[in-house]
Amino acid sequence: MRIYGPSGATPSTSSNQVRRSGSSTFSLPTGGAQPEPEARAVHAPLAPTGLEALLAMQGVEDATERRKRSVARGRSALDVLDDLKIGLLAGNFNPSTVARLRAAAAELKASSGDPGLDAVLSQIDLRVEVELAKAGQY
Repeated sequence: MRIYGPSGATPSTSSNQVRRSGSSTFSLPTGGAQPEPEARAVHAPLAPTGLEALLAMQGVEDATERRKRSVARGRSALDVLDDLKIGLLAGNFNPSTVARLRAAAAELKASSGDPGLDAVLSQIDLRVEVELAKAGQY
């Protein structure tokens, strides 16, 4: 359905002819000697394909996953501390346990997002750092 009138298409205008004004770009009149910004084409962002979208979604970690990983890192550090304690009580000092303790200390630096859990992890980290300092004396 065509609409004929002052703002619609007129029957005498063909659809192949296009009216153009003197300028091909829209610009506002400037009041001063400000340079006009150069016109740039705007492109819409590309939508990720199926595989890229899946990989991006796997990279997104929610709060419960982050908390689970932090709890696992804390338990791992406590296990290494227990191994060190058992080794020292038995009289064998194992340098590989100290290396595992250093690795556990590096993992404890990440935040879980839960203030209570972060406080516990910082206490475990402090204990790990004390044991590493004491192990440096041997």
